[in-house]
Amino acid sequence: MLGAIIGDIVGSIYEFNNIKSKNFPLFGKGVDYTDDSILTIATADWLLHGGNAADYYARYAKSNPDPMGSYGPSFWEWAMDYSSETSGPYGSCGNGSAMRVSPVGWFCKSMQEVFEKAKESAVCTHNHPEGIKGAMATALCIYLARRGYEKPVIKKIIEDEFHYDLSMTVDEIRPRYSWEGLDGKGDGGTCQGSVPEAIVCAIEATDFEDAIRNAISIGGDSDTIGCITGSIAEPFYGIPDDIRRQGLEYLKRNEGFMKVVTEFEDKYGAR
Repeated sequence: MLGAIIGDIVGSIYEFNNIKSKNFPLFGKGVDYTDDSILTIATADWLLHGGNAADYYARYAKSNPDPMGSYGPSFWEWAMDYSSETSGPYGSCGNGSAMRVSPVGWFCKSMQEVFEKAKESAVCTHNHPEGIKGAMATALCIYLARRGYEKPVIKKIIEDEFHYDLSMTVDEIRPRYSWEGLDGKGDGGTCQGSVPEAIVCAIEATDFEDAIRNAISIGGDSDTIGCITGSIAEPFYGIPDDIRRQGLEYLKRNEGFMKVVTEFEDKYGAR
């Protein structure tokens, strides 16, 4: 889970200022956690303590109303008007469902449970089939990597199960990718327009840091692609201690965040 948060933090200053290079300070001036990290921690809290995932997402948004970069407008409207009795999903296929799902990949004990919990985490807001698929694919990558599956095997499973095209390399994606998706023919803020690219950035990397640099270098929705990539890279490579320490520094001003992250990492994480 911490890999997702670190990817989000690193990418936070490049979301609307894409860099298109792997040569940048890993924790550049002005970086901070965004809504991606806040809602990832909300997912962890839900898995730790049970209940309705939607309650956690709405509560975390209301308690943390001004993150760097703000929340997506549809999610924010949903959260502000949320009632467990009356509020329903809004049909989103945005990549918010994939960026917040990483704790599911650590929590679950079977592929079936991964699918069930990933869907549950998504459908309260992102009930579009692509929104659900993006959450499932991300969580499954994490689960399989934790279980020691080799990269080519994971790649084939994801391609067969979700029909994502993972054939391009990072170097091939980079010049063709933007907020408008691949070759300007999509939307880089959707699951279908960013999750496949994030998976490639993780699978092609040589270590955790290289995965994050891959993710930021392709452009587009940099904090969220960094978040998704980081979540998948963590079980593949582990997080170096110095990067782990630097990432946690940004959470320390929020005692509640630190408590949830520490509890989840101690119970389900790699350490």
